[in-house]
Amino acid sequence: MVSWIISRLVVLLFGTLYPAYSSYKAVKTKNVKEYVKWMMYWIVFAFFTTAETLTDIILSWFPFYFELKIAFVIWLLSPYTKGSSVLYRKFVHPTLSSKEKEIDEYIAQARDKSYETMMRVGKRGLNIAANAAVTAATKGQGVLSEKLRSFSMQDLTLIQDDDPVHVQSPEPRLRSASSGLVETIVDQGRNLMN
Repeated sequence: MVSWIISRLVVLLFGTLYPAYSSYKAVKTKNVKEYVKWMMYWIVFAFFTTAETLTDIILSWFPFYFELKIAFVIWLLSPYTKGSSVLYRKFVHPTLSSKEKEIDEYIAQARDKSYETMMRVGKRGLNIAANAAVTAATKGQGVLSEKLRSFSMQDLTLIQDDDPVHVQSPEPRLRSASSGLVETIVDQGRNLMN
């Protein structure tokens, strides 16, 4: 029995890499017949990959499931069986042709709804960010004012007396004016305390 890892490697190698290189060659040579062949393959392979996601969950316990998957991918690719062309012409094309208008409408609705949803989510995100910024600024201001309130007037006079960080002004008038302002504030604080 083949394991999941070996099956996955074979599907990636033969189901994806080889067709991708062959598609590159078709684009490079501008061969319309090859274009059509590989476009049919990729459409069928997209449906296979979608179905594979579900069948791996539901049917992976089935004996020879992974071997059947490998055989199916090789059948799709084989130039002798032309599996992807057969599936495309018999099933995919007729189904998509009959449901094309419905699919187009659904895609247009989904595009419109996704745009509206993104706008709504974007506006909500901006509102949340703005509220967070205002809240942070308000809390920050509250913390600063609480910190300043925690100092007593006596603590403020000690700061002035110790004066470890003293900004010196090049002009003597400004220095004396600023020290006079501090003394006025301290005097007013002492008057309030008394």
